[in-house]
Amino acid sequence: MTQDERWLTRYQEVVTFIETNKRNPSKHRIEEHDMLNWLKANRKVMNAGKMKPERVVKFKELLELCEQYRRKNQYE
Repeated sequence: MTQDERWLTRYQEVVTFIETNKRNPSKHRIEEHDMLNWLKANRKVMNAGKMKPERVVKFKELLELCEQYRRKNQYE
């Protein structure tokens, strides 16, 4: 399995998790730590400008999906 294939499988895993659970991976649930760490690591790589261009497009779509299920303030 190449690095690109591994990245795509992890990407699909996170997307299906968000779509099925209607929320982002939680830092409080141990079984979701891998997905959360993958998101954080890739966000860091993208912000540093070291991510491959074809990955940047897909990752930005994923970040938009994450933004839809972002935590809301209960008083708003």
